[in-house]
Amino acid sequence: MASVTVYGTPLSPAVSRVLACLFEKDVDFKLAPVDMAKGQHKSPDFLKLQPFGQVPAFQDELTTVFESRAICKYICKKYPEKGNQTLMGEGDGGLLARTSVDQWLEAEGQSFNPPSSALVFQLAFAPMFGFKQDPAAIEQNEAKLANVLDVYDQRLGESKFLAGDDFTLADLAHLPNGHILVSKNENLFMSRKNVGRWWEEISARPAWKKVVEMQNAPQG
Repeated sequence: MASVTVYGTPLSPAVSRVLACLFEKDVDFKLAPVDMAKGQHKSPDFLKLQPFGQVPAFQDELTTVFESRAICKYICKKYPEKGNQTLMGEGDGGLLARTSVDQWLEAEGQSFNPPSSALVFQLAFAPMFGFKQDPAAIEQNEAKLANVLDVYDQRLGESKFLAGDDFTLADLAHLPNGHILVSKNENLFMSRKNVGRWWEEISARPAWKKVVEMQNAPQG
């Protein structure tokens, strides 16, 4: 019986980030659905796990963690000998490798995530939930994201992955929003030679394919 429980839906980018990490680390887990339409994420019991009432929430025996990037780091540190052992830059690279992972993971959270999340909402979730799209917001955030991807393209011309020669959390963190955006406007990624090569490689990983299978399965 898996001691790890992830609360949420694989359709959530933040939840799918955690699921990808669990699959990479080969850690058994149980997915506990949270019906946000019914307000389950605001229930007193759920708020004990995630005080901001968002998904995912994560429970490992008696330990609870929230925020997807923090959860991914926890998984890597709790299960260092399982699955992919280079997600946090461990191994021969030492401190420099781990710092490279941290800085590019910060770049994802601070530079890539804001415009990409805004675009995910406008291009995917707004139509799904019957909201009107905002062309000005789309144009503005596409421009912001293009600037970020230009920096990435230069970096990825120097190294195979963002933090170096190994696939790490720095790359994994981009999969959820990137997957949605490439399905809506692949030119953002694929028009850049190095970003396109990088995206094709990271999105083809077996762990991420398992997440996509979960997303495509009937929900509920």
